[in-house]
Amino acid sequence: MPYTLEICCDSAASAIAAARGGAHRIELCENLAQGGVTPSAAKIKIVKAQLAIPVFVLIRPRKADFLYSGLEFEVMLEDIRQAKALGADGIVSGALHADGTIDEGRTRQMVETAAPLPFTFHRAFDMCRDPLAAIDLLAGLGVKRILTSGQQPTALEGRANIERYVKHAGGRIGIMACGELLPDNIGALLSIRGLTEFHSAARKEVKSRMAYTGGVNMGDEAVQEEFRWQEVDERLVSGMKNVLDQY
Repeated sequence: MPYTLEICCDSAASAIAAARGGAHRIELCENLAQGGVTPSAAKIKIVKAQLAIPVFVLIRPRKADFLYSGLEFEVMLEDIRQAKALGADGIVSGALHADGTIDEGRTRQMVETAAPLPFTFHRAFDMCRDPLAAIDLLAGLGVKRILTSGQQPTALEGRANIERYVKHAGGRIGIMACGELLPDNIGALLSIRGLTEFHSAARKEVKSRMAYTGGVNMGDEAVQEEFRWQEVDERLVSGMKNVLDQY
């Protein structure tokens, strides 16, 4: 099977750069510095209008854990409906119980609400207690793929687990590797038989062009942090795609 390179983007500019670099698919979100949350309706609409490649939308109402209140989950379901109406090509989300097991009921609801769009269970999987049992459960719910770094900080550190997950999944559900993948390390995963999807943020730092920075910060970060951010680096995307193409 051909390889798929998915790039995680939290801005329209990043999505366009990822597409120019040769990404096969975009995961669109907001605020990657906190792991990503649901993007705005305007961002979904504009990115879809700009790109020809599939755009999957992350549904996550806040940072931190994946144990959601009833109100938060109501928002998530409505965000899925709105993303579909705006032309999303897939939905990315996940939910857990307090004991670290997959929230089967809520995941089923999200899969059904997302249908007929494919549903990716995101890195909540990396926080679950029993990954092999989770694979079985998610496959049975009709989840299309699982995003994972092998329950380790990076894909390279989790390589052995990723290989174990792919083998256990046995084609019933896709496993997509993530975790600081770049052109110089993505090749280390290509020997995993059955692993065909890869996910990366592929970012570079962008500095503000403001000459006057004042002295008041707008959020919880230090003032200097508010004058730099990260965007997708087209060259990193192209580099990873070249590695996949050559392999």
